[in-house]
Amino acid sequence: MTSLDKPTQDAGQSPPDGRREDDGQVHDSRTVTEAALFEAFGGIRGMVETVLPGLIFVTIFTINKDLHLSAIAALAVSVVMLVVRLLRKDTVKHAFSGVFGVAFGVVFAMFTGNAKDFYLPGMLYTLGLALAYIITTLAGVPLIGLMLGPVFKENLSWRTRNPGRKKAYTKASWAWGLILLAKCAILFPLYWWADTTQLGWVLVILKIPPFLLAVWLTWVFLAKAPPPIDVFAEMEAAEKAEEAAKAAREGHVAEADEPAAGRHRRGA
Repeated sequence: MTSLDKPTQDAGQSPPDGRREDDGQVHDSRTVTEAALFEAFGGIRGMVETVLPGLIFVTIFTINKDLHLSAIAALAVSVVMLVVRLLRKDTVKHAFSGVFGVAFGVVFAMFTGNAKDFYLPGMLYTLGLALAYIITTLAGVPLIGLMLGPVFKENLSWRTRNPGRKKAYTKASWAWGLILLAKCAILFPLYWWADTTQLGWVLVILKIPPFLLAVWLTWVFLAKAPPPIDVFAEMEAAEKAEEAAKAAREGHVAEADEPAAGRHRRGA
């Protein structure tokens, strides 16, 4: 039911249950935002897949200082989680990214012989992602909007047609960029000054809290923003309208031709 279909009330009159008329719309918008963020960032399983390989690596290395065993175990856990997703026919993008990230770390650490280098590719990725959030925001195309636009079925309509959502995406991208930069400001000095075990445990600890903070801020900004413009629904409506107009034109042509055909039969 659209807003035009809803029964109206006298000016200044409150609904019988004491709630504002748009409370349901606000609730629906927040529910949709929560679901979209959950899908985009992988939810609880995505967080587990992100944390577990690093946790396995640092735990084994803390116990026996064996780089090869720690690296192989971390990679094996990532592959197992990917296979489980494939068998369950779930979305595999988060598991794939985890496998590639762990594989890069394993190769890098094996090549240099320095166990701390297992973490370096992930740290460089975090730094690059932080800069990407900031640079795209300064360019007027915030990265979080590019990521979530398709999830909300609005694509890039927020750039020119929905300034309120563009503002929310801008704030969210700034939040992600600054939070990730703060994380890098902690990790890179530790890479140089701390040992592998200390760096590994700090990395494990910093995996989830900054991520949850950024997701929560994104939810806050988007929950207060105008609803997304469903460009897919607009395209479908335009196609249906075009088909209806075509059918109407064909009907008018048929009606115009029918009397002439009748006169021809009568003349015969």
